Amino acid sequence: MPDTEKVTERIKKLRELIEYHSNAYYNLDSPEIEDDEYDALMRELRELEQKYPELRDSNSPTVRVGGAASAKFASVVHEVAMQSLRDVFEMEEVEQFCADFPGAEFVVEKKIDGLSVSLEYTDGVLTRGSTRGDGRVGEDITENLMTISSIPHRIKTEADFLEVRGEVYMPRKTFAVLNQSQEENGLKTFKNPRNAAAGSLRQKDASITAARGLDIFVFNVQQVSGIAFESHSQSLAYLRECGFPVSPEFTVASGYEEVAAAIEKIGTQRGVLAYDIDGAVIKVDNLKLRQSAGVTSKFPKWAVAFKYPPEQKETVLRDIEVTVGRTGVLTPTGVFDPVLLAGTSVSRASLHNQDYITQKDIRIGDTVVLRKAGEIIPEVVSVAAHGQGEPYLLPEVCPSCGEKVFHLEDEAALRCLNPDCPAQLLRNMIHFASRDAMDIEGMGPAVIEQLISNEKIKSPADIYGLAEADISSLERMGKKSAQNLIAAIERSKENDLYRLIYALGIRHIGESASRLLADRFGGMEALMNASSEEFASIEGFGEIMAESVRDYFSTEHAKELVQRLAGCGVNMTNLGGNGGNPASSGSLEGLTFVITGTLEGMTRDEAKALIIANGGKATGSVSKKTSYLLAGENPGSKLTKAEELGVKVLSLDELREMIGG
Repeated sequence: MPDTEKVTERIKKLRELIEYHSNAYYNLDSPEIEDDEYDALMRELRELEQKYPELRDSNSPTVRVGGAASAKFASVVHEVAMQSLRDVFEMEEVEQFCADFPGAEFVVEKKIDGLSVSLEYTDGVLTRGSTRGDGRVGEDITENLMTISSIPHRIKTEADFLEVRGEVYMPRKTFAVLNQSQEENGLKTFKNPRNAAAGSLRQKDASITAARGLDIFVFNVQQVSGIAFESHSQSLAYLRECGFPVSPEFTVASGYEEVAAAIEKIGTQRGVLAYDIDGAVIKVDNLKLRQSAGVTSKFPKWAVAFKYPPEQKETVLRDIEVTVGRTGVLTPTGVFDPVLLAGTSVSRASLHNQDYITQKDIRIGDTVVLRKAGEIIPEVVSVAAHGQGEPYLLPEVCPSCGEKVFHLEDEAALRCLNPDCPAQLLRNMIHFASRDAMDIEGMGPAVIEQLISNEKIKSPADIYGLAEADISSLERMGKKSAQNLIAAIERSKENDLYRLIYALGIRHIGESASRLLADRFGGMEALMNASSEEFASIEGFGEIMAESVRDYFSTEHAKELVQRLAGCGVNMTNLGGNGGNPASSGSLEGLTFVITGTLEGMTRDEAKALIIANGGKATGSVSKKTSYLLAGENPGSKLTKAEELGVKVLSLDELREMIGG
């Protein structure tokens, strides 16, 4: 085959691969390869297109910003394009960039690894927030952005209009807690903090975003009227005075030597920062010089992003420990000789499952190559050299209970199916009593562990048979603590049905899915007797979720547990999420509401529950289909949108009148 044909085929293949992985990264928030692997594909494509200009295409991913606006949200057209940056991987490229601007000063900033957003302020009030999307069209996520505590809703400024750009991110500690919770609840874990931040920010339910602990750094003025700046560093200082959290510890550097020193300093901090970065950004400081430099269709010519190579080190695998999770999954963890990696000592890393171990041929005693995926999660890249160990196989029996383990058809993991497995029992009990489940205050992991070890409880139903003496005899649990815990256990009997469904710990079923099940079936009996087809017909449910619910309630263990809980007086009926008051007039049937502002004497969640309990529907954004806007104090941009569309605005008192007081 002629060279040109080979190159044409390779370019086509690269474009397909990059499109696929761009969609997974930007739109599905579920990346399948590491950033450096993606960068390598993009770099190869760019080099081929430069070498063979006749094969260039205006739709190539090298000339387009990643991502697209989702149909879930209203579109926002960016008056000033939110471009991406040209990546460079060698310091020689940085030196050449600096040489293109002789005598100029540069601002060097950390490249925060998150989701790029725009914030618009009119007369100092936040009126709209949006994602970057494809750079020209993004998504209106104003309500979600307003849940991030570090984003000011109002600023003191002389500007009539101010649009700033920032990066929403998830702190590393928050990410670790979230992934632990996802894993314990049998839900899909996030690959890295950026992935988690993007998924959290693009939720239709803003309360989910609010619970995820997101943060932001603002790094640019997109457009402004009423004031003017001469330099980028001056604008950052002004934004800080306005109350924005701006690019942390940015440096103003004169010439390449100072720029290189700033890049090196950021590189040494990568492993110890509270947030992820995926490089360093070098920008021309003078705004007039930027304007004269101009932009391409995808990148500004006055800035580049330096990408650090992922740090990799060799160490020896000394052991493989196997633990059993709440859903019975056996998880192998490698134990290594400690090695310093990205600023921290690493001695353990998940080996995921048997397929992962077999594919990489990992054996005890091997010298392996480690890195931190996304600069935070240790992982084995490859085996550098085999030791004396034999090919490793996970045990055929559960290390906790000794029962045979199974490899289910739809998953790579081995799973213990014994409902009485001690390891699963502890984690199941902790989940059952947790805040988002049955919310039994005072029944934390330490108390549960003691109750199990003292054989006071072997099932969640046993919790409701505990006596004061059972608890007061535990370490650090006196009479008063025991009385408080008994009272909390009694209160939990009155919880809404969705809490109980979530507390049961059904695989793939989180809190939101539990609410959908409670709303759809109304009671536990109808839920337990429903078919997979009925579950699958629920909007937001997939086949895997439907089968998981059906499989769970088909077991004798589940039937017995529910029967025992009901016998203990635990509520089995959907109360509509309205604080335990099932009364409903049905007067809001067919009406759609949007809630905004601060309501007097009621939270937004309570108001939403009240609307749903009386037959209405509560959504997050105002549209032509909105029947009413329920507005409290400081209503923000939703009130303006409602007035523009002619949507009637209600007070809380007027809503109460509609449902009969």
